[in-house]
Amino acid sequence: MVSMKDVSIIIVNWNTKDILRDCLMSVYAQTQNITYELIVVDNASFDGSAEMVKKEFPAVILIENIRNAGFAAANNQGMQIANGRYFLLLNPDTIILDGAVQKTSTFADEHTDIGVLGCQVWINEQEIQQTCFSFPSLSGLLFQETGLRRLFPNSRFFGRSNYGWWDRKNQLDVEVVSGMYMLVRRKAVEQVGMMDEDYFVYAEEADWCYRFWKADWRCVFTPEARIIHLDGGSQSTAQISVKMFVQMQKSMLIFFRKQKGIGSWLCAKSVFLFSMFFKYFIFLGLSVLKKNESFLKKSKQALAALKFHLFRLEPK
Repeated sequence: MVSMKDVSIIIVNWNTKDILRDCLMSVYAQTQNITYELIVVDNASFDGSAEMVKKEFPAVILIENIRNAGFAAANNQGMQIANGRYFLLLNPDTIILDGAVQKTSTFADEHTDIGVLGCQVWINEQEIQQTCFSFPSLSGLLFQETGLRRLFPNSRFFGRSNYGWWDRKNQLDVEVVSGMYMLVRRKAVEQVGMMDEDYFVYAEEADWCYRFWKADWRCVFTPEARIIHLDGGSQSTAQISVKMFVQMQKSMLIFFRKQKGIGSWLCAKSVFLFSMFFKYFIFLGLSVLKKNESFLKKSKQALAALKFHLFRLEPK
């Protein structure tokens, strides 16, 4: 019988070979005094990621998908074979610092009512990233689409959706732990289930944390452990930014329909429709007047979203 590990570290990868290598090296360098296993789920990368893992990290358990299964489904694949008391969902564009894995697992051992635990995330040596956020809400969506959240980023009212008033330097119970580093208790997962695979990417962690809270498991942020979140995290999705822009709105609507009901779903869809309609014409006009490619890109994103909301057409 195989003895249970303390932590199963699950990394979902898509075309981030060099970043993934650095992430894996940091895990091995910074994780001591606990037992752990590393599971990489490769979502049909074409940059040689899987080959790199097999050659350079033979101890890693590698799952090679023949198609991109999405973030939620791929994490579920990892959890299905994992042997840890905790599952650590870790993005490949992260670097582990100062023994973060053992620090968070020890913290969770000391607080047995925690279902999901996040840590402090640094963008660089000077800046802490605004991780963790509140559950999607109609007011939050409205503040986002009207620009009020950007105008008043530190407001407890307009900035509530991403806790804009909070500096991430103290422990806090949060509604949603960001998916780049989620230490999840196996016992909690056995109670609420794995990630909802209706979400291809985006909002899956919000849905999951919503279910954990409903089952009386706490979702908590601790600054006692730190990681770096590299700017390279957006490199793979930048290749298909229009598709990801639409996918984000699609995932938000899935959350509203499943967790808030048909009325909230209709209201959210209406907010997106009006917002994308005005943004399309505004950014298109600005792209012509200022001959600016970034405005043209934003107008294309808005048009793609309109096609999705009106006709269920998704970008290729």
